[in-house]
Amino acid sequence: MQSNLVLVRHGQSEWNEKNLFTGWKDPNLTKKGIGEAIEAGKLLKAKNMKFDLMYTSNLTRAQETGRLILEEMNLTNITIEKDQSLNERNYGDLAGLNKDDARKKWGDEQVHIWRRSFDVPPPGGESLKNTAERVLPYFHKNIMPEVKKGLDILVAAHGNSLRALVMELENISSNEIVNLEIATGVPLIYECNEGDIKRSN
Repeated sequence: MQSNLVLVRHGQSEWNEKNLFTGWKDPNLTKKGIGEAIEAGKLLKAKNMKFDLMYTSNLTRAQETGRLILEEMNLTNITIEKDQSLNERNYGDLAGLNKDDARKKWGDEQVHIWRRSFDVPPPGGESLKNTAERVLPYFHKNIMPEVKKGLDILVAAHGNSLRALVMELENISSNEIVNLEIATGVPLIYECNEGDIKRSN
């Protein structure tokens, strides 16, 4: 039974624009971010895609991105599931800090380790490994069964929660995944056939 699974990182947020660590803080989309979400919806509509369900985080920027995509696709009546399991990685004490200021405070190397290592969390926060440990069980329990039923699924989430999913879906190592950049507002499309999942773009 064939279905599609589409992952979209939220459009640019106000804190992305200001170069701030965001994590579980809840800024809105910028005008550019709204445009990115609308463009994602247009792209998916042009591919004649439909969705039966949308999953998103508890954070406004992801929810709003998903809403704008569905609006553009005339799919505003589908079921939307929100869960903090899909939230961005929690940056702990770094949240709200400008990335350049953080480098001045802790040094380039330490901030680079917090941002780009797989299993070293910032103070009071989560590593990518910690993030994967909440994202992946939720995915396997709630999302994958619907995919296997043949339903088409949209996941509107965040750079790091989606990194955890891409790591699993594409069998990427923990060393390689930290270097993967997921662009804001650009859909990643996976075709699912009898439980076999392949990236199609």
